[in-house]
Amino acid sequence: MKKLLKGGMIINADGRQLADILIDGEKIAKIGTDLNSEGAEVVDVSGKLLFPGFIDAHTHFDLDVCNTTTADDFYTGGKSALRGGTTMVIDFACPNKGESLQYGLDLWHKKADGKTACDYGFHMTIDDWNDEIIAELPKMFEQGISSFKMYMTYPAMMIGDEAMFNALRKMKELGGIAGVHCENAGVIDALIAEHKAEGKLSPASHPECRPSVLEAEAISRLLKMAEVADVPVVIVHLSSEDGLREVEAARARGQKVYVETCPHYLLLKDSLYSLPDFNGAKYVCAPPLRKEADNNALWVALNDGSVQTVSTDHCSFTLKQKDAGRDDFTKIPGGMPGVETRGVLLYTYGVSKGRISAERMVELLSTAPAKLYGAYPRKGCIAEGSDADIVVYDPDGTSKITAADQVCNVDYAPYEGYEIAGHIARVYLRGKLSVDEGTVLDDRGGQYIPRAKCCL
Repeated sequence: MKKLLKGGMIINADGRQLADILIDGEKIAKIGTDLNSEGAEVVDVSGKLLFPGFIDAHTHFDLDVCNTTTADDFYTGGKSALRGGTTMVIDFACPNKGESLQYGLDLWHKKADGKTACDYGFHMTIDDWNDEIIAELPKMFEQGISSFKMYMTYPAMMIGDEAMFNALRKMKELGGIAGVHCENAGVIDALIAEHKAEGKLSPASHPECRPSVLEAEAISRLLKMAEVADVPVVIVHLSSEDGLREVEAARARGQKVYVETCPHYLLLKDSLYSLPDFNGAKYVCAPPLRKEADNNALWVALNDGSVQTVSTDHCSFTLKQKDAGRDDFTKIPGGMPGVETRGVLLYTYGVSKGRISAERMVELLSTAPAKLYGAYPRKGCIAEGSDADIVVYDPDGTSKITAADQVCNVDYAPYEGYEIAGHIARVYLRGKLSVDEGTVLDDRGGQYIPRAKCCL
């Protein structure tokens, strides 16, 4: 059945218009004023903001890590994402060292297919570099995988500089894009050893062992490798002003560098690690939370275009799972929930507070990730012919974030008590009303979305 969303303010990255949207099946058929409503269900959205469905290009659902598995699988994580206005996630297929890329991709399809509320795609993690991996890479593109993740830290996942450089060369040859976790593993390990020797085992030691200069050093090293390889790269979950300065230096040399950050690096501070009663464990993630100056620098970077996307790095664990590191902070599984609150946080603390425009919010949450990861214009915009992924946002009223209200499989909320301006009233996924006033109506309606190459 056709649907006519009537009288809403459409917000795209390149502007806004007060207009109607005619949805036919899964697609946006027409945008205009006073559209013919014959044969269509008419939905009054006057006074509402209409955003393209948000895309979270950095989630970790159903991931085995730190001798446990993330609290959210694709079922609970997908529901949480959709409730928060995210109509597509791009998760990470993570084969272990020694396993093939195809094995990893097949495994992640098994985890997600038929179980996910929102649409989804996969990045492919490269944690090894050999002839078998090299031979498999073209086959990934054939299956809609055009982006790859590499680590400069974590022994089980990291690759050395030679392998990193060769992988970057291969990205240039194939037209892929690499996203890299940038931290200096060797110095982090040395600092951890020092803290353990001194009996400093609480969560407060976590940021002390992963200072921002070590993120900046790794970013600098990566960008110099990328300069020699002559290929663009993505700095994922950039957390610090120090890191931003390295990106600025590379861009001044003429390099193309894409930057992703996350809401927790915009809104939370490292003082949280010193909370009593082990509450600091809730916020253990890598890179760690930073200082207020870093928060402020990242907000400026969001507004001036230095940062291209805001994702969540959603990697959730319950308090019981976090408790595994009560006597040793290095055993706390790292990560936080985020998919359910990303949109309302960016609207409230970005748009409502005048830090960014609503159009810029759409660029960060929808359009840029769609272009960067090859899903545009099917995703990432409200346009004729695009998927009818639409977030209906009511800007009126206020509420507060609470753990009791969330649908993700976690028993705490990093932003507990944060006030929110307005709320997500409805979410349409490919034309179907899938969330209505916080209730997820279709919890398994997501599809795999094969992606093309970067067009940002």
